Amino acid sequence: MKANTGTDPLVAAVDQGTSSTRFLVFNARTAEVVSQHQVEITQFFPKEGWVEEDPKEIIQSVYECIERTCEKLGQLNIDLSNIKAVGVTNQRETTVVWDKGTGEPLYNALVWLDLRTQSTVERLINKSPGKNKNHLKPKTGLPISTYFSAVKLRWLLDNVEEVRRAVEEDRAMFGTVDSWIIWCLSGNTDGGVHITDVSNASRTLLFNIHTLEWDLELCRYFDVPMDILPKVRSSSEIYGCMKSSSLSGVPISGCLGDQSAALVGQMCFKEGHAKNTYGTGCFLLRNTGSKPVNSEHGLLTTVAYQLGRDQPACYALEGSVAIAGAVVRWLKDNMGIVQSTAEIEKLAAAAGSSYGCYFVPAFSGLYAPYWEPSARGIICGLTQFTNKNHLAFAALEAVCFQTREILDAMNQDSGVPLDQLWVDGGMTSNRLLMQLQADILCIPVVRPTMAESTALGVAMAAGAAEGVNVWDLTADHLPQVVSETFEPQINPNESEFRFSRWKKAVQKAMNWETIEPASLSNDQKQ
Repeated sequence: MKANTGTDPLVAAVDQGTSSTRFLVFNARTAEVVSQHQVEITQFFPKEGWVEEDPKEIIQSVYECIERTCEKLGQLNIDLSNIKAVGVTNQRETTVVWDKGTGEPLYNALVWLDLRTQSTVERLINKSPGKNKNHLKPKTGLPISTYFSAVKLRWLLDNVEEVRRAVEEDRAMFGTVDSWIIWCLSGNTDGGVHITDVSNASRTLLFNIHTLEWDLELCRYFDVPMDILPKVRSSSEIYGCMKSSSLSGVPISGCLGDQSAALVGQMCFKEGHAKNTYGTGCFLLRNTGSKPVNSEHGLLTTVAYQLGRDQPACYALEGSVAIAGAVVRWLKDNMGIVQSTAEIEKLAAAAGSSYGCYFVPAFSGLYAPYWEPSARGIICGLTQFTNKNHLAFAALEAVCFQTREILDAMNQDSGVPLDQLWVDGGMTSNRLLMQLQADILCIPVVRPTMAESTALGVAMAAGAAEGVNVWDLTADHLPQVVSETFEPQINPNESEFRFSRWKKAVQKAMNWETIEPASLSNDQKQ
């Protein structure tokens, strides 16, 4: 039975993802969703490998979601004064630069998936001792890769005159999407606060994950001026208040990168707890406690969260896969093989197997554990028998095989194999995918019935903040999670055989883009 939401405190969450923006309102006593609204976001692909979004469309979508949700709450006779705090969770690494005087973005946001910085990455690696892509890992936990924000910011400074001029004239502000949203919501040019949290800062390559501060040496390495960076705060404290919208005056008190938020929302507070989120990409995080653990197997070391100014930071090992849900979107939008994302489950179920067809969706190179930007997508093992149903099945299997690769790496790094995997994200509604995942991992896959782990995580952080105090994160007060478990149903030998064939396909996808075509590099110089 639903608790009485008339008097219970509520906490709201902005969940700004790669493909959509959502605003959800949770009951802080029961963790149930009271109301929500979602708006899709346009992705622009101006050139091969380029992925952009419009920061103005992003913030407009946030306002639209807030207003629509508030209208729905009114229809439910729920007083908006019950909303005690707002948290913001976001697609990480995506880079925004704007003019602090006018509030206007100086260029489209460069999305985390964007590959235009490959030549920038090569140049940066070549200037490191031993030409080592892991040169900055001791401080940052990250390899030098197209994935992270500093490389995108460097490209903007090198290639966009407006950005360069704004930096010279001290008009520029840099931030990941959380910073842009919080600055806009808290007043924009009229006193907007320019902040980020430790989880988002740890994805820039400019942040020292040990000192929890922007690092002068790293900023010099990328030649980035420190005064354009946001102030780094904990993930749970009052940063400012909502300035406009129906929620004017409500504290903004939670900020977490989406994968960190999902870790919190899945209640993975103990060392060794792990979750896998299936969204545009796929992200497996394992809580490693208050000490950063270095990976020997291609994983990232990242700051998971810091739940309060005086609390210690908590770290995680992360395996990042670039293309998960995006492969379904590609089958729909680019190939016209499915009309809706729900249809892929029907097609795959009709095939029942890929019949030897393997799909490596390396559209943005390969992320963990390979970090190989030169890889490209490949479909192999095709015969005259292969049809679109087999391709749909192979696409779902690809998500599962990629998860298996990062899970294996994580087990090797930690020395303690996971005995079950907690999952969340939009793709987890696909039951066939969940069963395939259990079969390919040979361990149970546990899916909470409440799939909104990301938004819930940042709502918890916002509600628990000092000065808000409506959400108790102590172990005996955490909400009971109802979940469904998918047990492995195939012979482990068959699973191993399919996985070994997948790894063979991955090798075929490697080193595809050896050098950039002249026309593309000329365009980049313009």
